[in-house]
Amino acid sequence: MPELDPSDAASLAARAGLPLPADRHADVATTANHIHSVISVLRELDFEDTAPYRREDHDGAV
Repeated sequence: MPELDPSDAASLAARAGLPLPADRHADVATTANHIHSVISVLRELDFEDTAPYRREDHDGAV
């Protein structure tokens, strides 16, 4: 997926029913691009040897 530019972010937000003030377009595009880059890294991680979380294994302490 190519990076969003401010006009893309504004267009997508408007399409979702969330019109943005013009001064927020660049910030929203930057945030969306950062989230996308983090998710891309997470998708590359290999969790094959990671046991699934089981609530019973924890005593409730955080």
